[in-house]
Amino acid sequence: MSTTPNPRNGARKRGLLILAAVVAAGLAGYGAWWLWYGRNFQSTDDAYVSGDVVQITSQVPGTVIALDADDTQSVRRGQLLVELDPADAQVAMQAAEAELARAVRQVRSLYAQQDQLRAQIAERETSLKRAQDDYRRRQSLIADGAVSGEELAHARDTIAQLKAALEAAREQLKQTAAQIEGTTIATHPQVLAAAAKLREAALALRRTRILAPVAGVVAKRSVQVGQRVAPGTPLMAVVPLDDVWVDANFKEVQLARMRVGQPVHLKSDLYGGGVEFHGKLVGLSAGSGSAFALLPAQNATGNWIKIVQRVPVRVALDPQELKAHPLRVGLSMRATVDVRDTSGPLVASSVRSTPLPTQESDGADPEVEARIAQIIAQNDGAHGGGNRGEVSGGALGSAGAP
Repeated sequence: MSTTPNPRNGARKRGLLILAAVVAAGLAGYGAWWLWYGRNFQSTDDAYVSGDVVQITSQVPGTVIALDADDTQSVRRGQLLVELDPADAQVAMQAAEAELARAVRQVRSLYAQQDQLRAQIAERETSLKRAQDDYRRRQSLIADGAVSGEELAHARDTIAQLKAALEAAREQLKQTAAQIEGTTIATHPQVLAAAAKLREAALALRRTRILAPVAGVVAKRSVQVGQRVAPGTPLMAVVPLDDVWVDANFKEVQLARMRVGQPVHLKSDLYGGGVEFHGKLVGLSAGSGSAFALLPAQNATGNWIKIVQRVPVRVALDPQELKAHPLRVGLSMRATVDVRDTSGPLVASSVRSTPLPTQESDGADPEVEARIAQIIAQNDGAHGGGNRGEVSGGALGSAGAP
């Protein structure tokens, strides 16, 4: 039998040896790459663009008479979005103005009543003093028989009657003074309450024009012209696309070296691999996605199978890159976190670097305040808001005894 080696077997062995060497070299190279570089990065394609969805609602009831924005349109902050019928608010405004004028005139009459009561008290004090003098003269003449006892009794009754009338006038003055003491016409409680009602009516009239609280793109418009809306009814939403972020859902085994402030590289399916976004890790969620689910998993019943949990990680994006390549809420992203620098904190102290701009609060309106001052000035007469609430001590003092 021939013992000559088969050349095919030798070539096959050499091929297998070469393949094994290539595989070993590849594994060694991959191991070296992972050891020195790859293990310093954590990646996931379970990442999506998120952003604020600012709901536009009505604060007052009314009928929609105009729509100035529609879905997909960009709006600037303060731009008119929806206009409600202002007729009811205008009527309420006129009624509040009339009520303020009435309150000013009513308070003005209290000051006039106080002056009238002071004059009445002075007159009754004079009458009482004259009656007391007459009584003393008659009392000195009764011994001579010039004055009868009946006349002296009538004089004494007159003094008692004048005293009672004087005391009643003083009590009435006290009552009037208590309503205006320490106030002016402009600062009287009745006038302040009427002025507050006028401000409330003016605020309701202003709120018939619904403005955009932020700049962004209109979405989810559900309101129609002619629709009657109630306070709190969602009308549309405005999404500020210049301030979106990415929520990347990493497995729990990938979080050990993640820290706030680490750089993140992202790619969007919208633009493909040619566009790379550079972001920064700004915070990790307080729990896994299943922990905040509507129906969280209950692992204490039945058979249990371990499932690796994912934790949302928020990534802030570069505003300039967002401006050059705008993103939309809900788009898919691939995020890669560089975890080499672990000096950052585990818990973020502040997620949002810049607060979301909102529309100005409904504060004091200079035009309304000027209108209130005008109504008060037109109805306060000659009193002019002086310190009419002070009551003189002489008017409330006691008269001398008979």
